[in-house]
Amino acid sequence: MHFVEAKSLLTRWNGMNLYRGCTHGCIYCDSRSTCYQFQHPFEDIEVKQNAPELLETILRSKRKKAVIGSGSMSDPYQPCEKQLMLTRRCLELLDQYEFGATVITKSDLVLRDLDLLERIHRKAKAVLQMTLTVADENLGRKLEPNVVSAKRRYEVLKEFQKRGVPTVVWMTPLLPYLTDTKENVETILGWCIDAGVKGIVCFNMGMTLRDGNREYYYKNLDRHFPGLSEQYRRQYGNAYEVLSPRHAELMQYFTDVCEKHGIIHDPEECFRYMAEIPPKYEQMELDL
Repeated sequence: MHFVEAKSLLTRWNGMNLYRGCTHGCIYCDSRSTCYQFQHPFEDIEVKQNAPELLETILRSKRKKAVIGSGSMSDPYQPCEKQLMLTRRCLELLDQYEFGATVITKSDLVLRDLDLLERIHRKAKAVLQMTLTVADENLGRKLEPNVVSAKRRYEVLKEFQKRGVPTVVWMTPLLPYLTDTKENVETILGWCIDAGVKGIVCFNMGMTLRDGNREYYYKNLDRHFPGLSEQYRRQYGNAYEVLSPRHAELMQYFTDVCEKHGIIHDPEECFRYMAEIPPKYEQMELDL
């Protein structure tokens, strides 16, 4: 872990990454791709220590309320967040200035901030985005070694459901020949239905591979699943989009289940939902 003074914070889409890098160890992580130009080891977390000050300056100057997101590149609930509390301090500012908030995480540490997110949702809007990709815990320990199990994340979703804070699940990526099974998808969708999620982001039944993350992924396939990386190379070459052989079947099943249960499943519609702050309606008093 190392500390930096950031010069900027928000993207034009109102996203922010308080940390850069990750210690989750997910073998498929796209953020390892060389296109993101990391200048330090990926596991050496870069901490933007002045992020709260930058955020407050931005919030004071913004004329229109917006939903501010965190976690698109690096999980805002890295283990170091437990002590540093950068994410919580930024959520406190969003609450203070009555902006919306959404976080993407694989950590149950987000439960620490449920009180804040509930308060933000009452004033503007809050959405928890939770990644669920592998239901089997033994397989999960190989694919996502340093995070809580997907079942534990489902339990977190249930806690948010109890408090009335909406949730969206990222059911991506699904890894060919590993997690692209009907049983895995069915279990995850069952959790989503039971937890009352508002939407599920699933671009397709597959994954993406770019320079940087491809090499890391294949190295870990060789470690845990000997011979599978060779099958990938033969079937996909250096393709960016790597679709499951079961893509059509699983995508149809996914769509049918979501539509049956009223779950938003078009990614763009999910993003629109998360970005919009609903208008406040004031009750009009009638003179009788």
